[in-house]
Amino acid sequence: MQNIDPRKKPQYPIEAVDNALRLLQLLRDGGKLRLKDAAAELGVAPSTAHRLLAMLVYRGFAVQDEFKNYVPGEAIGVGPARLGWTRLLRQLSQPHMELLSGRLNETVNLMVRVGTKVRFLSTSEGSNALRVGDRQGSVMPAHKASGGKAILAELDPVMVHKLFSSNSAEIGGDYISEQAYPAFQRELDAVRRNGFAANFEGTEEGISALGMSLHNWRGEVIGALSVATPLARFRPLFDAGLVQAIGETRRQLEVDIAANPADGE
Repeated sequence: MQNIDPRKKPQYPIEAVDNALRLLQLLRDGGKLRLKDAAAELGVAPSTAHRLLAMLVYRGFAVQDEFKNYVPGEAIGVGPARLGWTRLLRQLSQPHMELLSGRLNETVNLMVRVGTKVRFLSTSEGSNALRVGDRQGSVMPAHKASGGKAILAELDPVMVHKLFSSNSAEIGGDYISEQAYPAFQRELDAVRRNGFAANFEGTEEGISALGMSLHNWRGEVIGALSVATPLARFRPLFDAGLVQAIGETRRQLEVDIAANPADGE
């Protein structure tokens, strides 16, 4: 009897893509990977392995520990969002994000919550030489990202508490202890009162961000917009009307969202 392998190797494999996927498998299965071991596994020069690993770090699939070993990043074990309307949300949001990015000359992000994480669906970068780069596809802890906190502030507090005290939160590195939770809840209360959330180097060193939640036509929170900037530029940007600028963009985008309702909203 003929043995048919449904995962037949493509006739025209793309070597760089294949090597990157092999590195993902090594990280997933081994939990730790040294640069020289990665190069040996792939049969490539260390410089080539370094470039591939650098892309995995950039997209959140790997991070380096204190010993310069590569270990799995936030994105490697996260399942699909299973939100069928995210493509439409991206399409509706992109023109508004580009206008806001052009107005502020800073990076604008669109994200949705998946469990205790936020997933970045789209990015529009500013043109400053020093700027926050493309975060599309990245996954970050919702309780640390500005957009994530803006989303969480609108959810039922009991649900949020259960979410971040669960076993899955502990496995994902997002567990908030009973001792620390009251301070986090006070932060969410302040976000709810202010209408926006801030992140000062909570997710990345030297980066600050301000986020606001997005709503569908029923007023339910479905995602968030954030503006990310180098820490030194945040205060002048805030004083120049950052909150008002994001708020106006949100208002206009929510009009488009309400005019284009999708399944799941």
